[in-house]
Amino acid sequence: MVQFKFQLFKFDGICQTVALTLCPLMGKFDGIEPMCYSRNVEFAGLLVFQPATLMMDLGALCMTSVMIYHVKTKYTAVGRKEIAMFFQLYLVTIFLEMLLVTNIIPTASILYPFFTAAHLGLLSACFWCLMLNGFVGFQFAEDGTPISLWSIRITSFLVFFIVGFIAMATFSNLGPFSYTSPGALWIIFFLVNGSMFLVYTVSQIILVAYTLDDRWPLGDIAFGTIFFVSGLVVMFIFSVALCEQVKHYFDGLFFGSMFNLLAVMMIYKYWDSITKEDLEFSIDSKHQAWEIQALLKEDEEVVCH
Repeated sequence: MVQFKFQLFKFDGICQTVALTLCPLMGKFDGIEPMCYSRNVEFAGLLVFQPATLMMDLGALCMTSVMIYHVKTKYTAVGRKEIAMFFQLYLVTIFLEMLLVTNIIPTASILYPFFTAAHLGLLSACFWCLMLNGFVGFQFAEDGTPISLWSIRITSFLVFFIVGFIAMATFSNLGPFSYTSPGALWIIFFLVNGSMFLVYTVSQIILVAYTLDDRWPLGDIAFGTIFFVSGLVVMFIFSVALCEQVKHYFDGLFFGSMFNLLAVMMIYKYWDSITKEDLEFSIDSKHQAWEIQALLKEDEEVVCH
């Protein structure tokens, strides 16, 4: 039985457990390999890593696109444009992660560190955008207004840029940053991102408890949290054991992608359950249709007479 070694401010133990996108750039010059990882397949002359994770990520891209479409069709729902930004960031993050973990962008490529830094920046921007969406329901700024939208856009871009810069500096041993001691990147990856998720969760519990009559959305929050935490546990603790049990067909990265998708789907379900679309326009359109039908019927009666 392989024991999981968790080290503060270092990715060595984690990268020996699961093949994160940053692992080939951590610890030493040629990176850290996991003890057990999903077997590779050759497709059209290209060696594809993590084929099971690739399929899961493709499914996540499809499901996220569907969720974005449904969010955009709820024209009068509260926070529609704000939550759409989160799903769009998640979509781009998953797409970039798919390119990195599957060797479509090879680890030996000179571009790999840049794309990995962008992926880590997008990941933190996702958590930041989600946290800010947690405050939309409190109406500190009216949703859909320029101040609400641009505050999320600008600050999310700043988070993306800052985290991306720290990641790139860590990969390049620039200044106080080093891939042998990636303390700053570790703090961002685990503590900062985790804190933003926690703030979002607590804010939504308060929102439901004190402003809504319906308590059912609390179930969506609970399931989303359970899925998110389960993904972390499976990836960072049980990945090696699962990989060995299933003969290298998939590892913890596959389950991490699956549970993360389920968590994001629960965020959509929660948002959908607490936002009631204004039916004023649809009622008006139906009323107008009835008036037109009544006028046409009167015209037919006149013609008949």
